[in-house]
Amino acid sequence: MTYEVTVEPTGDVIEVEEGQTILDAALRQGVWLPFACGHGTCGTCKVQVVEGDADLGNASPFALMDVERDEGKVLACCAIPESDLVIEADIDVDPDFEGYSVEDFSAKVIKIDDLSPTIKGITLELDHPITFQAGQYINLEIPDVEGSRAFSIANSPSHSSIVELHVRLVPGGAATTWLHKTLKEGDELSLSGPYGQFFVRKSDVKDVIFIAGGSGLSSPQSMIMNLLEQGDTRQIYLFQGARNLSELYNRDLLTELAEKHSNFHYIPALNAPAAEDQWQGFTGYVHEAAIDHFDGKFAGHKAYLCGPPPMIDSAISALMQGRVFEADIHMEKFLTAADGAESETRSALFKRI
Repeated sequence: MTYEVTVEPTGDVIEVEEGQTILDAALRQGVWLPFACGHGTCGTCKVQVVEGDADLGNASPFALMDVERDEGKVLACCAIPESDLVIEADIDVDPDFEGYSVEDFSAKVIKIDDLSPTIKGITLELDHPITFQAGQYINLEIPDVEGSRAFSIANSPSHSSIVELHVRLVPGGAATTWLHKTLKEGDELSLSGPYGQFFVRKSDVKDVIFIAGGSGLSSPQSMIMNLLEQGDTRQIYLFQGARNLSELYNRDLLTELAEKHSNFHYIPALNAPAAEDQWQGFTGYVHEAAIDHFDGKFAGHKAYLCGPPPMIDSAISALMQGRVFEADIHMEKFLTAADGAESETRSALFKRI
């Protein structure tokens, strides 16, 4: 059995299979609905049911309060139609968003690299090509682990037959522990994608600043490679932060790109270099490296931030003090399953991420 869901104000009509959520059906049919966490804890995908009935699913009482339930609001990531529906959604799609449909893939592990002591590079060969926008992510199914895990795609969209992931080992994390300790070349995994609203606004002519920390390099790496492949002429700056030299992975690749492309500038930073590192580069946090490079004056730039929440928050403060404001700052916070619902809260500086 299927149900028709009409999305207002766009008028899009989607077919929802029995037991399927509204959000999953929409994304798989190329209809964009706003969402973030995807499991009922953040409230980003809240919509109003105008006509029809739906099962609320596992919506958190904090994300969907009792008074909102009484008013007919549901979370699209949890709600399952029980009849044909008409819903109203707060849809604000950026004109640079390409809106590719979500698909399911089978994948074979063809390469596993030790990028750093805590980060592995995992390359998956797909059973059919994936079309995605640089900066987006996939949801990976992991054996004996409940629920999927989100990982950003690190390769350029031009390499559509593979997905490269950068996976940081999270202490006590069942998913990342399995990927680090058990996964081997030749294994097969299932995934779906693409997801996400983290992408370069290519129609904007401003020069671009990327600030990345830890395995947060994955999305910026994809975005930068895509820009350079397409001959983008804007000045592109990448500030990569790590604790010490052993954690500063893919440094050779990025240095080579900077030598090859005069408009790409690579500035690594270590906040606690070891004595044996003999580090000659910037010492301090990655947002401090950006402040130092631009003398604290960032006006006239677009900024893309990817990494752990403390890095994101520090970078936002630095950029805004340097005269870059909300419309020109885009981010992707790297959260783990252990971070829980509390970590899904948005920065107080922003209406939306």
